[in-house]
Amino acid sequence: MLQVGFIRDHKEEVISRLSKRIDDPEKIVNDILSLDISRRDTQTQFDKISSELNIISKEIGTLFKSGQSKKATFLKQKTQVLKEQKSVLTELLNNTTTNLNNLLYQTPNLPHSLVPEGNSDKDNEEVFRSGETPDLNDDALPHWELAKKFDIIDFELGNKITGAGFPVYKGKGARLQRALINYFLDKNTNAGYDEVQVPHLVNEASGLGTGQLPDKEGQMYYVQADDLYLIPTGEVPATNIFRDVIFKSSDLPKKLTTYTPCFRREAGSYGAHVRGLNRLHQFDKVEILRVEHPSKSYEALDSMVNHVKEILNELKLPYRILRLCSGDLGFTSALTYDFEVYSAAQKRWLEVSSVSNFETFQSNRLKLRFKNSDGKSQLAHTLNGSALALPRILAGILENYQTNSGIEIPEVLIPYTGFESIN
Repeated sequence: MLQVGFIRDHKEEVISRLSKRIDDPEKIVNDILSLDISRRDTQTQFDKISSELNIISKEIGTLFKSGQSKKATFLKQKTQVLKEQKSVLTELLNNTTTNLNNLLYQTPNLPHSLVPEGNSDKDNEEVFRSGETPDLNDDALPHWELAKKFDIIDFELGNKITGAGFPVYKGKGARLQRALINYFLDKNTNAGYDEVQVPHLVNEASGLGTGQLPDKEGQMYYVQADDLYLIPTGEVPATNIFRDVIFKSSDLPKKLTTYTPCFRREAGSYGAHVRGLNRLHQFDKVEILRVEHPSKSYEALDSMVNHVKEILNELKLPYRILRLCSGDLGFTSALTYDFEVYSAAQKRWLEVSSVSNFETFQSNRLKLRFKNSDGKSQLAHTLNGSALALPRILAGILENYQTNSGIEIPEVLIPYTGFESIN
């Protein structure tokens, strides 16, 4: 959530930066500032009446003690009028604050200067590419056919048990899935990230804290009876560990990694591009996240990007890195890099990781702060990345490592799988 004070002090800059991603940013900014003025004016009136009530209340007590009951009674009647005014102002203040917060909750983060302008993923900027795509035969199979051929993932069984988008991993498929999770976690912990296991359901405050709520696109599964949400990513519960926390400057950075299943409704996702593992309602993901001093957050972002590069290099998968344009940028992000692995059989790029700097957008919602060198509380920066999302990584391995005799296992994973091939 944007800070009202920053909007007030840098109005034209905010309008300019928001213009990259929303229509008519001037109206939104003016509405925010108008509500802010109303809120502050109402607060001033409220404080004035509260102060007057306190003074009069003390005076009434003194008058009664000195026997001036008539004057005391007159002042007591005056307090009733002031209390009624205070009650009206309280309601007005609450309504104005709610309307202001609702508008702030609906306003996206300011894009970083490096974010290219654009309307869709076609306008994303490729900044890095690594690896050569394997030269597969014309009869190379996409991963959903390989999964069926070797009986390692059963999409129809998942459909029977739950519905589309909930696959069942079997045999060596399940082992490979577990191997990837353990490998990712080991890589992350060896890089200094502390592993945590977190709940798979979160409350409304947690969803608001990281920006998944309000859920404008209806992508989260909601458990109405308990007013809880299934997590769309481990970022939500893991980042909320730090909600309402004030760190010492020396405590930073904080680095966490977590493995969780993730649940997304993915409303409106149909067609060949979402077949197999390309788009699921439940999938596994290993996350990395950081809480950083603002002066070091973009250095940390580069470090996270390099960390994911190292993992993909070890898996020996062809990949590219995209800097997301304003039209494809996540609601909460200031700057995001997407990693895409090339699917040799499908002949298309598949997103496997997003690494983002949210700056103070999440920490303002979370009230996540640290004490600066002056001893004053300051909002920290939060960052998050997938290291990695499993479905499309698994799809990339199955397709890129297929041979005439089966599917080879990337060398780095063999100690985790206990086998060298699937055949």
